[in-house]
Amino acid sequence: MPHIVFDKFNKELVTPLKKEDVSFDFIAKSYNFTEKIRKTEYKICVEKENKKFLLTLKEKDENYLLKADKVTRVTPVQLVKDALNDYANEVEANIIFSNTQDSNQKVRPTQKYLKDIDYFINDFKTDKEIQIEIGFGSGRHLIHQAKENPDVQFIGLEIHTPSIEQVLKQIKIQELDNILVVNYDARLFMEFINSNKVGKIFVHFPVPWDKKPHRRVYSNAFINEALRVLKLEGTLELRTDSRKYFDYCTELLTNLNSGRITIDINKDLPISSKYEDRWKKQGKNIYDVILSCNQEDEDINLDYNFSFDEDIEYDKIIETLSTKAVVKDDYFIHIEDLFTIEEKKNSGLIQITFGSFDRPLSKYILIEEKKARYFQDLPLPTSANMKAHNKLKEMLK
Repeated sequence: MPHIVFDKFNKELVTPLKKEDVSFDFIAKSYNFTEKIRKTEYKICVEKENKKFLLTLKEKDENYLLKADKVTRVTPVQLVKDALNDYANEVEANIIFSNTQDSNQKVRPTQKYLKDIDYFINDFKTDKEIQIEIGFGSGRHLIHQAKENPDVQFIGLEIHTPSIEQVLKQIKIQELDNILVVNYDARLFMEFINSNKVGKIFVHFPVPWDKKPHRRVYSNAFINEALRVLKLEGTLELRTDSRKYFDYCTELLTNLNSGRITIDINKDLPISSKYEDRWKKQGKNIYDVILSCNQEDEDINLDYNFSFDEDIEYDKIIETLSTKAVVKDDYFIHIEDLFTIEEKKNSGLIQITFGSFDRPLSKYILIEEKKARYFQDLPLPTSANMKAHNKLKEMLK
């Protein structure tokens, strides 16, 4: 995680501030709940290369720690590093430690093939067959498949930023034009792909999460979404070295009402990762479980209004908002933190986690002079998020 540690700064940053290719829009200060004793934390809103995100500034021991905000992640990571450096330069920070310097690599990632989730909700169209790889890691398999199948549109999903940047560089070097990369949770992503359009979904060596099974990619909801987006005879393909994960997924798949399942052990593929090579040398078994789709589904409706219509008296409600989670049968809301923008009346940030229990969404609600909106982008229009949003509007009245 890129960050800067400094022991003092010689200037105050006054917002809003526009400097060359960066803007600092506001600074929000943590609101100290009466039941909490903690050090003050700040959220700094940055706009750079047409992307808005937050930086976090807080005290660390006797120094200050400046880092990326974990909720408002952006790619490439160099964008965040540059913003951290911009802030440190602006306040004339006396830096003790920094890992934000540009590596000066000869090949820089291209943004042409890196897409936000909104692109797939609003703009994505293709007449090609779609194939999706979830958690592509080093990208060996994704790159190989794209080169072997130039008429297929590949979508690679990954949340590990260095892996994303590595694959983007390879796409540029090898001049591939049939891969789109998305930094997004696969458990949510497929809800925004049209039904019956996907030929294959690859899930190769997912994290087993033996101690946190709720974080696994495979679940009944995920399998049902996979079946919805797959066309007839399309396949959901799991490859794993974990016997526990294999058993878990096989149990889920064998409890479906219909479908064809194929199981292989130690099947050789034309391409393998360095980790797979290592596991084979260690004598570990590699398991393949392939589910073939035999159903067609209707398309889903993604049209929903996530606006806040009424004025919000933030300076008043901040005193009464509770951090106790609101738990309903099929959704929840948890207010994680509150921040105030002191330069503006009735303005601040509400950090929340909400939506589905097994696929929670973390967001900020930005309130500026009584007007509220979700910061960065809107929630995805899932049924749990829609219900949570309606409840949030009640809570903020």
